[in-house]
Amino acid sequence: MQGEIEKAMEHVLRQKITAYGAGRTDAGVHALGQVISFTADTKLEIARMAPALNSQLPTDIRIRRADEADGGFHARFSALARRYVYVALNRSEPTALLRRYVWHIVQPLDVDAMQRGAATLVGVHDFAAWANGTSEVTSTERELYECRLRRKGAFVLLIVEGSGFLRGMVRNIMGTLAEVGLGRRSPNEMTRITESRNRAKAGRTAPACGLCLVRVRY
Repeated sequence: MQGEIEKAMEHVLRQKITAYGAGRTDAGVHALGQVISFTADTKLEIARMAPALNSQLPTDIRIRRADEADGGFHARFSALARRYVYVALNRSEPTALLRRYVWHIVQPLDVDAMQRGAATLVGVHDFAAWANGTSEVTSTERELYECRLRRKGAFVLLIVEGSGFLRGMVRNIMGTLAEVGLGRRSPNEMTRITESRNRAKAGRTAPACGLCLVRVRY
């Protein structure tokens, strides 16, 4: 996605552009609220920026709006919190239309048990056990402001908001919570996994398709 956006920017602005995203997402993960920042010397009116870029982008990438920011603003480092939603479709029948955006789980999930497990992750913790590799960061400590489950019809949603996230963190949390919901783990195991700082203690990584970055707070 970054490469496509930078290519569109270079076409519209006639200069080399480096775009900085608020957060990195794995292949197959979606974003409704991604934010990028960049510096450009241009006379193009800010109101025309989004339409101009959209005219050069593939149809699965869209710029919703553009604003002029202070010189010190950085999409990643200025962010106060990021909010993700993971969506599982919990019913026997699969879906054709939504298959790219949900994880289909056939067996009934105990959402109350999942919620008890998720609640243990709220607050400041060392999340090394929930990361797919930590070599690119100096600290694996993060703060989750919210981590909760809700059922909406056949859909089960994991809503997570935090100061930052390690690689694969939300998908690993959801994969393990699904095991709790299926009765394969106790909700109390979530605490033991966190305290272990050992990725091998946690469950599978949930598929990328169900995860979406929905908001970045500044």
